[in-house]
Amino acid sequence: MTRNQSPGRGQRAADWADGRLGIYSLARANLRKIFPDHWSFMLGEICLYTFVIIILTGVWLTLFFKPSMGEVVYAGSYVPLKGVPMSEAYASTVDISFEVRGGLLIRQIHHWAAIVFVAAMFVHMMRVFFTGAFRKPREINWAFGFLLLFLGMLDGFFGYSLPDDLLSGTGIRFIEGSILAVPLVGTYIQMFLFGGEFPGHDIVPRFFTIHVLLIPGIMLGLLVAHLILVFYHKHTQWAGPGRTEKNVVGMPLMPVYLAKAGGFFFLVFGIVALVAAIATVNPIWAYGPYRPDQVSTDAQPDWYMGFAEGLIRIMPGWEIGLWGHTLNLGVLIPFALFPLVLGAIAVYPFIENWVTDDKREHHLLDRPRNAPVRTALGAAWISLYLVALAAGGNDLIATHLHLSLNSITYAARVGFFAVPVAVFVITKRWCLGLQRRDREKVLHGRETGVIKRLPHGEFTEVHARLTPRELHRLTAHEQPRPLELPAPVDENGVARPAGVLTRTRTRLSRGFHGEGGRIPKPTAEELHEITEGHGH
Repeated sequence: MTRNQSPGRGQRAADWADGRLGIYSLARANLRKIFPDHWSFMLGEICLYTFVIIILTGVWLTLFFKPSMGEVVYAGSYVPLKGVPMSEAYASTVDISFEVRGGLLIRQIHHWAAIVFVAAMFVHMMRVFFTGAFRKPREINWAFGFLLLFLGMLDGFFGYSLPDDLLSGTGIRFIEGSILAVPLVGTYIQMFLFGGEFPGHDIVPRFFTIHVLLIPGIMLGLLVAHLILVFYHKHTQWAGPGRTEKNVVGMPLMPVYLAKAGGFFFLVFGIVALVAAIATVNPIWAYGPYRPDQVSTDAQPDWYMGFAEGLIRIMPGWEIGLWGHTLNLGVLIPFALFPLVLGAIAVYPFIENWVTDDKREHHLLDRPRNAPVRTALGAAWISLYLVALAAGGNDLIATHLHLSLNSITYAARVGFFAVPVAVFVITKRWCLGLQRRDREKVLHGRETGVIKRLPHGEFTEVHARLTPRELHRLTAHEQPRPLELPAPVDENGVARPAGVLTRTRTRLSRGFHGEGGRIPKPTAEELHEITEGHGH
């Protein structure tokens, strides 16, 4: 533009907006931000994209769904249900499936996206857990991620309950019984959640409000905060040449990463739509409307809530009487264990930070084998989850495999305590074995499969030296020393015994970083001897 030319209207509008909002300056500072390109970071993107799919399909479904418990007689096109009395919620869901063009596909995409969303969050959080990506300064973001996972599971239950079919009604009855088993406050919780006795007229309207407004609104706020913190703290990355705690190696947000992310969104959407078109989930027309005097066969919740039902099924039906009241421990204890099992993995980062007394920022990821105690604890938690999940389907296992239901239940009870311990021990020894293998590879090189015969007749395998990149990958991790107890006396000779918390933290620190929790990596002198021997 020459001096005589005046800026166009578009440029003047852009200058006006930038002068007041700083859009251009903000974009110039952040759109070139670098993101790592490791495949495991796609797990978080799958969570984001499926959440978007859930919102889009959910908004469409609300246009046709009637959240009412008013009774109607079905007169639609699905012949097996004609003349059957049912709620308006169930009738509208059947109409969406058979009367609205594309309605069944949208319902299936919505449900499958919810299943994939929770599964992706679960796997994503396990990736963060096993690689230590939750360490300072990302502890708060880990808490946000856990809340998103918990709310996603909770919202999935409310959405699964909205059609008022026989399967979801059975699940609601199950939840109501669990809530009523809570002493003192159980009846109040039941009243606020259900609006009265079950089944009542307020259940679906209340669940609808919670499902489409309350929980998604909270999740949206948490998601925005989560992404802001990810953008502010930058991504973690794997150790490698040129990668430090401050220097991020990867691709810029614009245009490379944004183009790949856009393509990946449509890929995720396409796969979810393909699965929804092929595999039917929650066919409510086959279950029929909810009736209190009936229970659907093979009644199972979505997979992520199966472990909660498993806790109920493996718990003995114990009851105790206190002050004229009966406590149903067979339901109360599993109901209390549900948040404890989930909360154990949520608070672990704060426990590890307290045990290790690590105040530094961490932007490089751990290989799981180099943190054997953390990896073993995570594997033990997953095994506990899977045992309870399998127990939630003990009736299906018994009928399909022709086994005794009691035998399966007793096996699950034993496995609930024994399997996590066994998995912890095996996983920790496995990690130590992999550490030992890495040490041998660093010291002696990589096996080539070439056998050479020495002059005196001995056969030996030829080892090739590792590349600098491989050496860096195998030796870049830190091995902190365990904490030591403070001196029993201070500088003035006055006795200063350590407190209970201090002694406990010291013992736990020895378990994390002591000789039993690591294999010493090669020292600088040993590495120098190796490089000198190879002529470097």
